[in-house]
Amino acid sequence: MTGKIPEELIEQIRTQSDIVDVISEYVQLTKRGRNWFGLCPFHGENTPSFSVSQDKQIFHCFGCGAGGNAFTFIMDIENVPFVDAVTKLGNRMGIHLDIQKDSMQKSATNYSKSEENMLNAHQYAAEYYHHLLMNTEDGEQALNYLLKRGFTKEDIETNGIGWSLSSWDALSILLQREGFPLDEIEQSGLIIKRENNQSYFDRFRERIMFPIRDEFGKVIAFSGRVLHQSDNEAKYLNSPESPIFHKSQVLYNLDKARSSIRKTGQVILMEGFMDVLAANQAGIFNAVATMGTSLTPQHITKLKRLVEKIIINYDGDNAGWGAARRAAEMLQAEKLKVEIAVLPDKLDPDEYIKKFGSDSYKQILDKPQSYISFIMMHARRNKNFQFENDLLQYIQEVLEQLVGKSPIERDLYIKQLASETNISEDAIYTQFRKLEADQAKTFKRNIQKDGQTVDKPFREEKKILTATDRAERLLLSHMLNSAEVVDRILNGANPQPFVHDEYIAVFVRLIGFYEEHNTADYQRFLEVLEDNALRKIVMEAALSERDPNHAEAEISDCLKHLKKQGIVTEISKLTHDFQEAEKMHEHKRALEIAQQIIILRKSLSAI
Repeated sequence: MTGKIPEELIEQIRTQSDIVDVISEYVQLTKRGRNWFGLCPFHGENTPSFSVSQDKQIFHCFGCGAGGNAFTFIMDIENVPFVDAVTKLGNRMGIHLDIQKDSMQKSATNYSKSEENMLNAHQYAAEYYHHLLMNTEDGEQALNYLLKRGFTKEDIETNGIGWSLSSWDALSILLQREGFPLDEIEQSGLIIKRENNQSYFDRFRERIMFPIRDEFGKVIAFSGRVLHQSDNEAKYLNSPESPIFHKSQVLYNLDKARSSIRKTGQVILMEGFMDVLAANQAGIFNAVATMGTSLTPQHITKLKRLVEKIIINYDGDNAGWGAARRAAEMLQAEKLKVEIAVLPDKLDPDEYIKKFGSDSYKQILDKPQSYISFIMMHARRNKNFQFENDLLQYIQEVLEQLVGKSPIERDLYIKQLASETNISEDAIYTQFRKLEADQAKTFKRNIQKDGQTVDKPFREEKKILTATDRAERLLLSHMLNSAEVVDRILNGANPQPFVHDEYIAVFVRLIGFYEEHNTADYQRFLEVLEDNALRKIVMEAALSERDPNHAEAEISDCLKHLKKQGIVTEISKLTHDFQEAEKMHEHKRALEIAQQIIILRKSLSAI
């Protein structure tokens, strides 16, 4: 099939793709009334303003204005062109489209040309490494190692695991032959430039190669593991940060775990990608991992859109406990339900599964510690209750976590504290009330600081529409509803009625759309717009209220207002030019401009 997808096939895929199911794979949606709501994936927000209509098969964010249908959602969320979005949704329902690669490359994306080259090079490298592992004598030893470690061939295929040769420049030579610009590929970390000349060598050599994918399945980095570790060689070598790989944003396996996260309603958060692969082998598919970095706000934003419940399953050593506490506190602050699966004997998940088996590991995940219980366990570590300071510090740490919790939780854990420490509940309650009062005073001081309220929840300021904004939006709404409106305006006295550049851009594209498609279809029009900022304008216009019974009057009023506004704008510009001409003593030019202004003012009063 060529790059041109038949219209009837596009329509079939669109009508058979339920938008709620599609978006639910990326955003956690809750039904309220007829529509579904969630946190917008296109801008930061704490209160859901992202609405999905199952009846109309469209989405719209009341905060940032994003909107469209299932195709445009995939285009925006995965940063891909229309052809790729159709292909993805087609594959989802078993309709496989064989789109020629060159046609896809001509489609616009939000990646720069340099970034596209880096992504394509990483995909090429992943396929090359995987071929070496599965089909060559060079990869045989590594393949046997993986099979002995419990990986099946299906596991290896699914995760695209590969092998890099011992040669210094095998990949570099291949990339050059394929026409990749090596200076750009070097920026992505795949290859390294020699200091004294213009040649390049491979970063990864003689290592088992684990591709790192972004949340949409694109290979953006690698982690390479040695088969036989020497004293001066790291077991794992990872790609450096690059224009396409930012550790603070990547959650390993999110692309594959998304559907399982949705089904289970929870995600298992781990520290290392090998732990995730071990969990997959144990039959647990809703696990993700950070990539050699602590949990970040960007990670939390991705998780928060998908799920409310997160089970932290970090390493069982001291560093793992500390990291788990920090992550739990960050997630708790974002109002997520956090539980912690604690592993014994300082083991990590990969080690635990190999030592005790999948069933034992699943039992730990099935009975995680609550947030407060884990905080108490963490606070007790390395403390001796025979020492007063340790005892008081333990009580203080737990009580700080209980401020703001429900009375039931507070009573439950204060009883537990009293039992553990042999301090009376009354004494602990007295300390708790003092702590609660102190925190209330601190909060009050904060909100009164400099006479302004601080720490208020973020609210996006809604743009106040001017009369011109409303006229442009309403006129575009009528144009989207009827091709005849566009024809009539094009054949009228003012064939370009809009004032703002973005509306003019939409209008030009709408003219082209109606030349190819004779009937009005705003959803199809959205799909051909490459610029998501223009899609927002179209969506806002499509959702604005028209009066079908008084369409002619509305169109006439809009055209009249916009014509006036156009004249007012031109008068303002000419007035500025007149003043400049006067300053420069260009009296003849100033007189000509003044005459133009007089003519425009007369025409304005005649409208």
